[in-house]
Amino acid sequence: DEGSLSLLVLLTKGGYMMIPLIILWIIAVYVFIERILVLKHASKTPENFQNDIREKVQAGAINEAKLVCSKVDTPVARMIEKGLSRVGKPMKDIAISIENIGKLEISKLERRLSMLATISGVAPMLGFLGTVLGMVKVFQNMSKEKTFEIASLSGGIMEAMITTVGGLIVGIVAYVAYNYLVSKVEKVIHNMEGASTVSYTHLRA
Repeated sequence: DEGSLSLLVLLTKGGYMMIPLIILWIIAVYVFIERILVLKHASKTPENFQNDIREKVQAGAINEAKLVCSKVDTPVARMIEKGLSRVGKPMKDIAISIENIGKLEISKLERRLSMLATISGVAPMLGFLGTVLGMVKVFQNMSKEKTFEIASLSGGIMEAMITTVGGLIVGIVAYVAYNYLVSKVEKVIHNMEGASTVSYTHLRA
């Protein structure tokens, strides 16, 4: 395929600075897919889950409610289960325990997001560095040549600019992916806050 061949040629002509950019690209894609799957799983709460918990708590079946939570592998379920495990203690202790497990779950959701933020900033700089190094090489070659040829100059400049394009592409994709994931994390956190408020109300009642 002519398009894929031209892309391969561009990658090879970018020089050795394309290697770290390709590595950053692979890392960014991996982190994005991995986090999407984690967040998708975290946002899934069985239908009538909270209603079931509320009914069991009101009936005094705390152990049954905890068992229901243990079967649901989501941050919301773990927060409610933590609150249920503190039943009988002062409500302040229950609230603190729910808040602590919530912070722990949030840190799990935000894991590796900083890598995307770093890549979005580092990739363009690596691209510009590759361009600068490429231009230095072009001028070094020019100083060694006795006759000036525009063809050799333009070819060298094109190769130098490829790293800038590569760095910007990787950086932009990582930046968009980071902001998208942050919005997804905030949505899950919002659901967690709502669930913790509801569970706290049920336990207090």
